[in-house]
Amino acid sequence: QPTSLAGCLDIDSSVKAARFVRMCDAFRLPLVTLVDVPGFLPGTRQESMGIIRNGAKLLFAFAEATVPKVTVITRKAYGGAYDVMSSKHLRGDANYAWPSAEIAVMGAEGACEILFRARPADERRAEAAKYRDAFSNPIKAAERGFVDAVIDPAHTRRIICEDLDTFADKQLHNPAKRHANIPL
Repeated sequence: QPTSLAGCLDIDSSVKAARFVRMCDAFRLPLVTLVDVPGFLPGTRQESMGIIRNGAKLLFAFAEATVPKVTVITRKAYGGAYDVMSSKHLRGDANYAWPSAEIAVMGAEGACEILFRARPADERRAEAAKYRDAFSNPIKAAERGFVDAVIDPAHTRRIICEDLDTFADKQLHNPAKRHANIPL
């Protein structure tokens, strides 16, 4: 939700989302994830209260879920927060991006502020545009296999419905064990 904390994941949202994912998995409800996340909420308060441990709960919930998982990246998908939001790296069944999506370690402006801090502001802006074209665009992510396709936003509903039909009988066999070791 970009209007709350600029869309960042914090401790509370990570735990709430992890509970939701586990509940959906328990009742065999498919997961459709719409991603617009610029990262985990920065700050010493979040770090001291355990953002890494609590963010790991969300990562664990998506990784362990055996129900169909369809993800659409609508805008920002940065860093570790992108990974925990049912990315292809967590066994997502179908991952798509809209043409407006930015998939990268961090935003172009932030990266160029670090890389080119000694240069004037107008040069940093020019470098940010180059960075966005080279690293952040969804076409590059599709070429690298991070998303299955770049889709037209107008076709999103149809594609999600088709995928949910395709994966309706999904059978995922995890290794036999008594229970998993969730990061508590």
